[in-house]
Amino acid sequence: MTELYAIALFLFVLFLLLGTGVWVGLALMGVAWVGMELFTTRPVGDVMVTTIWASSSSWTLTALPLFIWMGEILYRTRLSEDMFKGLSPWLARLPGGLVHTNIVSCTVFAAVSGSSAATLTTVGKMAIPELRARNYPEKMVIGTLAGAATLGLMIPPSLALIVYGVTVNESITKLFFAGVFPGLVLAGMFMGYVALVSFTSKDWNPTVESGMSFSEKVANSRFLLPVFALITVVIGSMYAGLATATEAAAIGVIGALVLALLQKSLTWDSFRESLMGATRTSAMIALILAGAAFLKLSMGFTGLPRSLADGIAAMELTRFQLLMALLVFYIILGMFLDGISAIVLTMAVVEPMVRSAGIDLIWFGIFVVVVIEMAQITPPIGFNLFVLQGMTDHEMGYITRAALPMFAIMVLMVFVLIWFPEVATWLPENMRSGPG
Repeated sequence: MTELYAIALFLFVLFLLLGTGVWVGLALMGVAWVGMELFTTRPVGDVMVTTIWASSSSWTLTALPLFIWMGEILYRTRLSEDMFKGLSPWLARLPGGLVHTNIVSCTVFAAVSGSSAATLTTVGKMAIPELRARNYPEKMVIGTLAGAATLGLMIPPSLALIVYGVTVNESITKLFFAGVFPGLVLAGMFMGYVALVSFTSKDWNPTVESGMSFSEKVANSRFLLPVFALITVVIGSMYAGLATATEAAAIGVIGALVLALLQKSLTWDSFRESLMGATRTSAMIALILAGAAFLKLSMGFTGLPRSLADGIAAMELTRFQLLMALLVFYIILGMFLDGISAIVLTMAVVEPMVRSAGIDLIWFGIFVVVVIEMAQITPPIGFNLFVLQGMTDHEMGYITRAALPMFAIMVLMVFVLIWFPEVATWLPENMRSGPG
């Protein structure tokens, strides 16, 4: 009975604060404060200050602002334009044509950005006008952009995986490599869907591209060299054991600055804007993590996470039943919260349940990120939907319907992970040990 009272109280305070427009991080701290005052005799102020400092001074967390800054720098370069020039000659003749450039460009940019919103905005600004000019179906253009942009949450360097790793105290580098194959598989599933629709849809009648010789295609591929070089340096340094995630992030920032300088996109204004953009995003995430750390400690004092974990264990759910319950739970939660907030808000309760069920936390991180990706294209709070609405001036309902097939493919990806867990676990289990 006490546990039900605590749950009801926590939820009431949380939704009250969120409903009044309080920032997510401060709302989490408010819930934790109420819990500490009512369920413990500890000095709340001292505990809060100590917990927030400990969570904010983590060395692992330093990778987060660096990867965000790298994405901000690249967002202000001509990267998306160059990627389109390099990829379109090779993809034009595939079933589905240049729509594949949406998916491949998002996959490539996700590997140097780490942000779903940055990926969508950067690729969308270039791809939407080009594909419209070639008479590709509007719903397919928008839907593939909405879905493929979510790959920024999975393919390393992923901000969501960094936040998850810090929250559950798992290796960021291992989580990064766990996301590589699932990200590529999901991109392949998106491309398979595009190819299928191109054969079956009556509305598929794009302008035929003029053919290029093989030598011309190779010549155009030079536009892809900068971004692939940056990916190789950042990801390769971690896989070879030469750098930790934080050191690789620092290397990525230097590489992004060099790339922007070579493209003549680096001005004092763009440098300052990238720095301020990274600062704002990093501060927001750090505040959420600090609030989540305080809430996790507060809930630990109440005994609520352990009681819930014991209650789930008593229900004797199978591993599959537990994962299905969590799938539905995170989809519903994602309708109202952004992905990072959903992760940090729930891990205090979900982590003990997952551990007691014997589920690998590295694998579970990928499972959660796939479901959180769905939240990016789920109304009413799906952030990618809002970005696309601003870029295309379509109604929200139109964009949601366009993104619905991508949502279904992500659900299918969840089952792929459950049936074939090695997709996520093989690479981190076989990676070389890094320094430190």
